Amino acid sequence: MNKKRGQNNKNNENNKNNLTNNIDQIFDSFIKQTIFQNKLILQGNYTPETIPHREKQIAQVAAIIAPSLRLERPSNLFIYGLTGTGKTLVVQYIKNQLFKRAEKQNVSLIIPYINCKLKKVADTEYRILVELIGKLGEKVPATGLPTDQLYHRFLNLINRKKQIVILILDEIDQAVKKIGDEFLYNLTRINTELTNAQISIIGISNDLKFLDTLDPRVRSSLGEEEILFPTYNALQLQKILRDRAKDAFKPNILSEGVIAKCAAYAAREHGDARRALDLLRIAGELVERNNKRKITLDYIDKAKQKIEVDKIILAVETQPKQFQLTLLAIIELFKKNKEKNKIFTGDIYNFYRELCKRTRTEYLTQRRVSDIIAEFDMQGVINAKVISKGRYGRTREIRLDLPTNLLDKINHLLVDSLNL
Repeated sequence: MNKKRGQNNKNNENNKNNLTNNIDQIFDSFIKQTIFQNKLILQGNYTPETIPHREKQIAQVAAIIAPSLRLERPSNLFIYGLTGTGKTLVVQYIKNQLFKRAEKQNVSLIIPYINCKLKKVADTEYRILVELIGKLGEKVPATGLPTDQLYHRFLNLINRKKQIVILILDEIDQAVKKIGDEFLYNLTRINTELTNAQISIIGISNDLKFLDTLDPRVRSSLGEEEILFPTYNALQLQKILRDRAKDAFKPNILSEGVIAKCAAYAAREHGDARRALDLLRIAGELVERNNKRKITLDYIDKAKQKIEVDKIILAVETQPKQFQLTLLAIIELFKKNKEKNKIFTGDIYNFYRELCKRTRTEYLTQRRVSDIIAEFDMQGVINAKVISKGRYGRTREIRLDLPTNLLDKINHLLVDSLNL
């Protein structure tokens, strides 16, 4: 018995050593044989020294915010364009250049940046103010204070001396979806209460029709200046990729045609430069994991497949609560009606209200839920077709358009997020 136990212990020790050796070999191969020179260059938060094909937009943004260097309030600016057209990149680039010039001229500038798509940052007006005050160096409780008191703290912080505050609200449409546009009106009216400082807002959105959805008084304040960022074409994307790849990878890593294929995929999806860069970076990561030394065309296809899966999961995780409840209602109904493979708007709304009761959430009107369903249709999550029911009016026939192998994972994500 003791002999057998000793043999088992020895086998367990050998297995443990083998596992450790295997992990060490994986780590060693990544350290010694990396194909990357500087992977950061291919990531979305990297700001390059030059931004090809955005010279006109850079000049426009710079001209609009230049008065801040004379301690004059610049006009509020609204920047819009589809995903990956360089909006945030250009604003961050100008922000860096502006700081350098302001330092030389001894001009006091504060330029806080808020990504309104991040959870627990722009879910409420209160959280936006907490984030702003935090960026100015003061801590306030995450909950519990009256919103008016937070505004008072924010005003006091920026009004201590003569300075310009340029507030950048990236993906501003996401905050408005969650909490409405009243907070924007409050922010645009702050200058009437300031005696030393002045505040301007730069709003950035992927939604080309976002301004049309705002209250007229908010729109007139926010959209003092507007700049549209056009999409990149395939040749422009190739130039962007070549410039970045030159410093991101070691020499002779890219096979012929890789840059062109990345650019073609991204150009097909409205010229998204971010997607093109992600494709190239993820292809490189997959090559390394397979212990290869060259990015070939087939790895671009593998990277594309991986991005599509990750994109769907991220979209589900970052949706506002009402969107998640509506999507869960759609998925649950499809699971119950597999043989039909289609459901209708009314069915979704009834099940959505049940989920609201279970989560103690105030439910939206059927018209608003109908708008959410239309947004899912635009995102490619579902396929909605308007059909006539004769004298009973019209309804939408809904088919789920998510990959079957992801349904269970998305279902679990939604259930966990909603605490069901």
